[in-house]
Formats: sequence, structure tokens, C-alpha cells
Amino acid sequence: MLGNRLLWGVARSCLQRPTYFSRKYITPHIHEGVLFRRRCFSSGSGVEASSPLQKQGQNGMLFRVLTSGKGKVQGKSYLLAVAATGCFGAGLLVALADAGQDNSSSGSDEAVSAGNSRKQKVVILGTGWGGVSFLKNLDSSKYDVRVVSPRNYFVFTPLLPSVTSGTVEARSITEPIRRIIRKKDVKFHEAECTKIDAANKKVVCRDSSDVKCVGKEEFELEYDYLVVAVGATSNTFGTKGVEEYCHFLKEIEDAEKIRGRIVDCFETASLPHLSDEDRRKLLSFVIVGGGPTGVEYAAELHDLIHEDLTGLYPELQKIVKITVVQSGDHILNTFDGRISEYAEKKFAREGIDVKIGSRVLGVSDESITFKSKATGNLVEMPYGMIVWSTGIGTRPVVADYMKQIGQTDRRVLATDEWLRVKNAEGVYALGDCATIEQRKIAEDIAYLFKLADKNGDGTLSVSEFVDTMNNVRVRYPQIDLYMERQHMKGVVGLLNDAIKKEKDLKLDLDHFSEAICKVDSQMKSTPATAQVAAQQGEYLARSFNHLATEDPDEGPVRIRGGGRHRCQPFLYRHLGQFAPLGGETTAAELPGDWVSIGRSTQWLWYSVYASKQVSWRTRALVIFDWTKRFVFGRDSSRM
Repeated sequence: MLGNRLLWGVARSCLQRPTYFSRKYITPHIHEGVLFRRRCFSSGSGVEASSPLQKQGQNGMLFRVLTSGKGKVQGKSYLLAVAATGCFGAGLLVALADAGQDNSSSGSDEAVSAGNSRKQKVVILGTGWGGVSFLKNLDSSKYDVRVVSPRNYFVFTPLLPSVTSGTVEARSITEPIRRIIRKKDVKFHEAECTKIDAANKKVVCRDSSDVKCVGKEEFELEYDYLVVAVGATSNTFGTKGVEEYCHFLKEIEDAEKIRGRIVDCFETASLPHLSDEDRRKLLSFVIVGGGPTGVEYAAELHDLIHEDLTGLYPELQKIVKITVVQSGDHILNTFDGRISEYAEKKFAREGIDVKIGSRVLGVSDESITFKSKATGNLVEMPYGMIVWSTGIGTRPVVADYMKQIGQTDRRVLATDEWLRVKNAEGVYALGDCATIEQRKIAEDIAYLFKLADKNGDGTLSVSEFVDTMNNVRVRYPQIDLYMERQHMKGVVGLLNDAIKKEKDLKLDLDHFSEAICKVDSQMKSTPATAQVAAQQGEYLARSFNHLATEDPDEGPVRIRGGGRHRCQPFLYRHLGQFAPLGGETTAAELPGDWVSIGRSTQWLWYSVYASKQVSWRTRALVIFDWTKRFVFGRDSSRM
């Protein structure tokens, strides 16, 4: 009797106050030996009855559960509802059995179900900074997501120079990609994309592992959206012998090879039958490229030799030589001039020979040849190891795709401000394999003038000019860059010269063009850094999440046509950059024209790089490696 009343009360309550929830909100819960299904809330509150799921109607299997008037599940009533589910038949029990599968990562409603059209397919090429940042921020429940990469891990590349010296271990800066996506509805394929079929919207992939099924190495994946984040290779500039005899520093394998080569050079140089000339050759280390990577590697190598190896090989200490060959006039020429000057003086004090204004002509198995721009002299230098760190080159799959879409006059893919590849449909590119072609404001002068001329009198007032420029400045980042360089507080500063001449200013098209075209002088491409790739990945994920909703357009006003763009364009925000210089000294260039150099900046570097690790596991390992190096020194074993 009590059981019948209980079931009747539950059924009546469900009919009176039905609230719908998709099955992805119901997860298994074990309590006192009984299997229940409970409603999971991220914030402790229920979902309103007017959720998008109700609007979609057939979006997935729907369940009625006992709720309060505001849609909140009540504890006791919920247990009654679970008991009542036995009356709804075997079909519901089967559906409940499937409900425990977690198909979402962000807690948003499922975009597509069996009753609707299929989810749009998103294929991501690469597991570097751009690809992983995109993955971590993408709502994978809204798309059918697949990741293709020849490496099944992410590498914290800023610490690769530290791996070459043994300051940190290789596995401490790598995170398995499957660990990153384990809570997401994403499929990963360890393979290399060999071709992008633009006409058929497919990618051709090849198994890159050592274990293969004969005759089944290749497969194809269709896409609606393709995100190209494959990175870049080192640019050899066609220099003879570089590919054959130089080491690069792009991948974790490169760092481990360099580390092994350093130890080999010292071990071979310590053999008793070698001459002093042979030893000098073996212990001559050359770094080509004076950018951040080359300078940091030179500093790490110097610390390894003078803090650890000289104690193990005391007889070789005086014949070790480190040389940095830089084609520009300064090392670290992308940094503030104060940092470049300090780095050059510090290297000179520590015996690191910096050859500025020198261009490498060729590399053989015995020596490297370079030419001094100042004197025109050719220098041939024997070496034990060369690390090549100059610029970025194009990966074969990107080069082939660029031919298909008519981008043959560049090394990387050209995109617009929304990271969409030009001359391609549904393809996005980010990171080192792409560059944003910022639109010049001079190209849109007539359209901007028409947009600003509200009353159609053929002239612009100051207020019309200010309102329009504030509306479109996000579309043209060079406006803000120019204002920052000129120390302007607002866009009205662009009219300063004209306002001084005429107080009641009215701008015609020529004066308008003269006032704003000067900002194009501040156009610059984004640097090929991890910081840029990470910001691009996060931005693109937010854009994809927004595109999958019915939210209103949030982008800037369309210059050519009505309405607004669907999303905001990408805007890179420079957060500063570090240059470790060895000896527990680091230089930092911070936003706002701030420069910091010294030991305190080194500790800031430790803090930032530890915090930027992709997981607590790698964060703990890196901190442990730093501590271990302080206590025990670096390990010189060659494994």
C-alpha cells in the first residue's frame, strides 16, 4: 500500500511540474551498494525549463525528473523519482544505461542529436601550442572533433634549451595528448597529414609509428572545418650542408640529440691519443642565429660547461669555445635595445664569441664558413657541433596546400584577421605555419568615409570622425599601435594638426585620408612565438563556440556591407618576453616599455614558466628538476 501511494505521488508530481534534462546531465552514482542516476550541477542549481534543449525539442533522449517549482532537484523527491523510473518500461532502462557516458567537456547543451543533422566535423592538424590551446578551450560537445599529429604529446618548447643541458628532463616538459583530451569528446590519431585535398575537403594521413599494418598505412578524413596548426621547420635559406651536418632545436628529439652530442664531444676529446688541435675542434661549439632560442641555448651551454663539466673534465676547461654567428647587427634584435646591449656585454665577459654581421655560406663535416659583412673576409672555423636556429621554414604539407590555393609567394599561410586562410573555404591556420595579413586602412578609405558621413553632406565633423574610428579601431589594430607610439589618449589625436589650423573642422575625403592613412606605417606581423600561437588557439576556440550558438553577432561593423561580423577579429596582446642569459640572470621585456634584468628576473622567469605548464604533473616535474639541479648539478650521462 505504501509503495503504491509512493509511485502515485511521484507520477502525479512529474505530470504537474515537468522539467526536461538531456541525458548528458545524468551520471552514475554508487551509494550503499545501489546504482542510482543523479543530476549533476556545476554550480549547485538546476537548469531552467526554458533551456535551449526544450527549444530544440528532439535534442537527445529527454527525461522527466521530480523538481521544485524553480527547476531544482530536491533530495528526497529525487530518490522517489529514481524509484519511479522502474514503471516507465524497459526502453527507459536501456536509455538510462547509456546515460552514464560523458560526451561533453564544457557543460553546454548538445548541439546535435540523432533527430537532427550531424555535427560538423572539425579536424585539427598538430599538437603544438596553437592546436592544444584550441583543443583545451573548444566546446567539443558542439562538434565532431578529430586531432591528427605524428607526435602523441605536447611539448613546452620554451624549455627545450634547458633540456639540451640537462637542466630539465625531456619528459618533464611533455604531456600526453590523450591525457589532455581525456575528458573531451575528441578522437586522436597518431599520424602525419601528407596532403590537404582542398577540392574535396579531405585530409590524407599516414601512420607515422614504427608499428604499421602493411597496405593500410594511409587513411582519409573529411572535414567541414580544418584547423592547420602544424608549426614550421627551421629555415636553412638553402645553405649548403646545413641539413646534413647541423642540429636544430624544434622538437624534443632535437634537444636530446644535442645533449648526447655535447657529452660525446667531451668524452672523445678526453681520449689520450688525440692532439690539441683535435681537441679544440671537438670542443668548438657554434650557434647560428642570435635570436631568443640561439642566445638561450648559448647561455645554457655555457652554464653546463662551467658549472658541471669542467669539474668532470678539468684538463679540457681552457680549450672549450662557444661562438654565436648572427647575421644582424645585434643579438636579440627583436628585444629592447638595452637588453641586446646587456646580453652582448655579458657574453663578452664570459668568453662567448659573438660574430655579428656574419652570414653563413656553407657547412661541411669539418668546418663552417661565414662571411663578415663589415670586412668582407671569409672565415672558416672547425667545429665539434653546430646548432642552427635561424627563422622558420615551410612544412611540405603546407607548401603543397599553398600551391593548391594560389599562395606560392610566401613561406607561411596567409590568413585574415579571423585566422581564416585566404582563398580557402572552412580552413583556419594559426601558429608558426601562418601569418595574419592585416588589412590596410588606406584600402577602405572611401568606405570608411561613407560610413562616417551620417548626414550625407560630404563632410565629416569631429564627432562623426571620433565615433566611426572608435567603432572600427578593433578592425585595424594599427590605429592603436600608432596612437601608443605617438602617446595619444584618443582617436581625436589623429586630427591634432588639423584642429590647430581650424577649430570648426569639417573633413572632406582628402583630409580624412590624410588624417588616418599614416597609421598604416605601424602595421606589423605577429612574431612566431608560443605566446602568439596560444592566444590564437584560445581565440579561435571562443569563435567556434560562439558560431555554434544562436547568440547575436558580436564582431565589428562591416565596412563593406551592412550589419556586423559574426565574431571579433583576433587581436594579439603582447604580455612580455624573457631572455635567459645564464648564470641565474634573465632579461625581461615587459608591457609598457619596462625592462628588467638580473637575478630577481630569473625568479620571475621560474614562476611564469612553472605556472604556464599545461598540467600539475609537468609543473611538479619541472620544479623538481630545477631543485635537483641546484642540489646535485646537471647529469652528464649519455643514455
